[in-house]
Amino acid sequence: MTTPLLFLDVDGPLIPFGASGRDYPTYAPPPPPSVSPLLARLDPAQGPRLAALPYELVWATTWEDDANDWVAPRLGLPVLPVVRWPEDGPEPAPGVHWKVPGLVAWAGGRPFAWVDDEIGAADRAWVAARHPGRALLHRVDPRQGLTAADFAALAAWAG
Repeated sequence: MTTPLLFLDVDGPLIPFGASGRDYPTYAPPPPPSVSPLLARLDPAQGPRLAALPYELVWATTWEDDANDWVAPRLGLPVLPVVRWPEDGPEPAPGVHWKVPGLVAWAGGRPFAWVDDEIGAADRAWVAARHPGRALLHRVDPRQGLTAADFAALAAWAG
């Protein structure tokens, strides 16, 4: 059986944001001034939770290589493969997230799950029509980031 891929977005799933009137917990060490101060919101406990899932982890974020430089070390993760986004790729269908065609191409027919805070019904329909393997497009609430329920859903789908 082929190990499924887990495409990981950073902002939203791993770095929560957007809840009004809420102070997010922060974790040491503070990020250097040259990097986003939101890195302090990365919960280091998320790294072992991600590593324990039965997936091959892949960065699917506009952080690209910076995810390996700044995010992975704070989570205790190794260097992960990175989806490269074309500068001038084809426009997806209206309502389809711009990442979707790149993720399907990168997966190359392998089963995959994608966690992002911008997933919608059009993305699910586009993937179902064009990806021959199994796929789980799992929307994460950016105000909370990945929760125990999200990890349970990912584990159940892969199982």
